Amino acid sequence: MRALKGVSFDLVRGEVHALAGENGAGKSTLIKVLTAAIQPDEGELWLDGQRIHPRDPFQARAAGIAAIYQQPALFPHLTVAENIALAGDSGSPWHRISWAQRTAHASALLQRIGANFSPSALVSDLTPAEQQLVELAKALDANARVLIMDEPTAALGEQDTQNLYRIVDDLKSKGVAIVYITHRFEELMRLASRVTVLRDGNSIDTRRMDSVTQHDLIRLMVGREIDTVFPVRDTVPGEVMLELRHLRCARAGVKDVSLTLRRGEVLGLSGLIGSGRTQMAETIFGLTPAESGEMLLNGKIVSTPNPQAARSLGIAYVPEDRRRHGVVMALPIDQNISLAALHRVSSAAGMIDLKRERAAAQGFQTSLSIKAPSVETVVQNLSGGNQQKVALARWLFTEPRILILDEPTQGIDVGAKAEIYRLIADLAGQGMAILMISSELPEVLGLSDRIAVMAGGRIAGILDRSEATAHGVMELACRTTGAAA
Repeated sequence: MRALKGVSFDLVRGEVHALAGENGAGKSTLIKVLTAAIQPDEGELWLDGQRIHPRDPFQARAAGIAAIYQQPALFPHLTVAENIALAGDSGSPWHRISWAQRTAHASALLQRIGANFSPSALVSDLTPAEQQLVELAKALDANARVLIMDEPTAALGEQDTQNLYRIVDDLKSKGVAIVYITHRFEELMRLASRVTVLRDGNSIDTRRMDSVTQHDLIRLMVGREIDTVFPVRDTVPGEVMLELRHLRCARAGVKDVSLTLRRGEVLGLSGLIGSGRTQMAETIFGLTPAESGEMLLNGKIVSTPNPQAARSLGIAYVPEDRRRHGVVMALPIDQNISLAALHRVSSAAGMIDLKRERAAAQGFQTSLSIKAPSVETVVQNLSGGNQQKVALARWLFTEPRILILDEPTQGIDVGAKAEIYRLIADLAGQGMAILMISSELPEVLGLSDRIAVMAGGRIAGILDRSEATAHGVMELACRTTGAAA
């Protein structure tokens, strides 16, 4: 299978040129070719009127080409300053290092991008959003002439996103040419002057952003008309399945959470980054067990001291960071899907039935439209959106009654989003209770029966679908202290 079949692409000094396409269209492969992470079989790469042949990312970086990837490529057990220094270090192996100077330099870069964490912090202690800011600092340190940004705001909150816009505008004014990849149409309209659409490894068309609509882009990306409206759901949620009463976990920052989740309901969980949304989900699932309060399942008090206990109760959790916690990158699709429920593909003697495992995975490949040559494809070779589908399939295979989805469409293209939206609606229609965490307000408003808004580790308020607005959600999210609801 050829990831790139015929792509022509040009970039002008001082412009933001967007690159659009579904997951698997070839965007990631094109980035790897531009940064010399992989070598093309044919074709030419020109920079400032000269043909160049970078053989590895170091040569590409030396030529002035740098990239910020959707998944940060950082050393988790090194500090922020050390990661920045390693990316730009081109000195002799015998030269003396002044860490005081490098830490000061890293601090200046972090200040420029509006980051509020220390250059001495370990990367492993940073949130995904903070790690993305470190990648941005590394790219700024490279003084690149061509900067590639792959979903740079996927893990960023509103304030950090606005900081990124400011930095992009500043780089444009200095003549830096930027390739910008995002699935968010509003970002394209805000930043890009042109957009090139890829589909099935080919460049389909290049348009000026002021002459293209969102509908036009979607049609070019998927090669067909697509209904972008959220699924219409007329089902009425049933009885309460999960109830939290004053749940607390000081270690996770969950201070006092009370809410209910009903059978067949999609309960959206909104709030700013740092509000405690993910931490609350991890407490429910037993990753950071509750220290006080009560959790009731079908009216009976239960506890989840660990994820195994949560899974045995019929609770499933699809985490936000799919590469670190959602899938095992080095394993194939079928083994990833069966991991959380090996008993379902094992004999009485405990031996895994490979045919049963493969058949189960093939069923999910069809139902979730996972794009791969076969279920034996290693997950690290899939696009980000298809990795997310594998992560979702793993927990659906456990046949849960309660499904917690943390940023289920982060980094997923519009076609795949529509598929995920329909799947969520179908699961709720079958009686599954779904707690959905999302940073995208249109997603929360479009899918949720009710919306719980978190602020400061507490529920600031709960809105019914009929009364929920973007303004109302943000007003609750910006409260300095929440009140249990």
